Amino acid sequence: MNAHYKITFATLFFLALSTNVFAQKFLPSAFPDRIVLSWSDNPMTTQSVTWRTSKEVATSKAQVILAPNTPIYLESVETIDAKMEVLDVDSVQANYHSVTFRHLQPATTYAYRVGGEGTWSEWFQFTTAPEKGTPFSFIYFGDAQNNLKSQWSRIIRQAYSNLPKAAFMVHAGDLINSTQSDSEWGEWNYAGGFINAMIPSISTPGNHEYDRAEDETLVLDYHWKKQFTLPENGPKEFSETVYYTDYSDLRMISLNSQEIVSDEKSMETQKNWLEKVLSENTQKWTIITFHHPIYSSGTGRDNQEFREAFKPVFDKYKVDLVLQGHDHSYGRGRNLPSGVASQDPAVQGPVYVVSVSGPKMYNLTPDKWMDRAASNTQLYQLISIEGNRLSYGAYTAKGDLYDAFDLIKDGNKPKEFIDRSDKAIQEAIELTPGSDKKMTPEEMAEYMRTYKIR
Repeated sequence: MNAHYKITFATLFFLALSTNVFAQKFLPSAFPDRIVLSWSDNPMTTQSVTWRTSKEVATSKAQVILAPNTPIYLESVETIDAKMEVLDVDSVQANYHSVTFRHLQPATTYAYRVGGEGTWSEWFQFTTAPEKGTPFSFIYFGDAQNNLKSQWSRIIRQAYSNLPKAAFMVHAGDLINSTQSDSEWGEWNYAGGFINAMIPSISTPGNHEYDRAEDETLVLDYHWKKQFTLPENGPKEFSETVYYTDYSDLRMISLNSQEIVSDEKSMETQKNWLEKVLSENTQKWTIITFHHPIYSSGTGRDNQEFREAFKPVFDKYKVDLVLQGHDHSYGRGRNLPSGVASQDPAVQGPVYVVSVSGPKMYNLTPDKWMDRAASNTQLYQLISIEGNRLSYGAYTAKGDLYDAFDLIKDGNKPKEFIDRSDKAIQEAIELTPGSDKKMTPEEMAEYMRTYKIR
């Protein structure tokens, strides 16, 4: 091959990469794919499932049975017709199907499959929520967002290998990078695979799940409501993005922070709704998840208006834990804004966590509020609740413990915080690759001073 053709091929190859020609398309077929569990109703007695087929499959079904130790005999299964919705986006036409299994028994394992004659999926299993007071554990992910198939896959799979009986998975926004990208949602589902079909997802949208219409109004990714069947107990204008789910002793609340930081009216609507939900809350533990952090762990970021509006509400109702994303770094702190050095253990405000599970990384903020921080580190979190104790652990891609703490509630006594990060590996706070080309010498010196890097 002469030099002329080498140059031409290299140029074509570069253009193909830059226009994402080689992105895997994940086209639908008659066989169900993208099978995802979520909840739209009481987790003790219901379970929702969605899946996708090609547009030729107009009708689809789900079958469910009390999971037996024997082979599954079809004469014992219940068959339910699915609701169908069409999605035509990113040059991909598909039908999305959904079913909510109802009248289930608490703390019971069921087997199910979806599809139809000749196209049934494999049999999956799920376990309904237990009665109040029962211990459980769940997984929390910060932004997945980029390189979902190639790099985020090992995070969700490592998390599953550590906690295969997780009650659910929390996704704190930016599940994908490009709004309306069917191939990226294909990668997200590929990475999760059968895990998504066995462990329910509690998802909140980030800024990358939104784009803007011609009139500048925010538009939620069209895949969101087709792919997840989430509660509709929030404000109508934020259906399936602002909601709460009660599981055992926990009330898990999702806020739509992209709407909050973009629109004053949306902020007020969600704040009023949250006040009502928290004032009526009888659960022992309260966790709130949303995308944009109240206190930012990433450099150059600050959501001041959001913080000033919502932090007093969190403190008033003694929210226990706030799980966030967006900043592509890790930070964990409490009793804010008193800071790292002068925290008041009597303050009953939440512990704030910012985390990232995908490979896109930012440097840490020089405005350090965190007791524990990380840069350039992919993480997942395992959280357990048992009676008066909430136990938290953040883990690296290899499964090493990176951060840990316990919260203890004992009657009307102040909430006790126990830092267990001394059991974790060394803190990863070095600058991310390429920082020397993005930061001034003064900025680098400030970072080194803040994080005591020599």
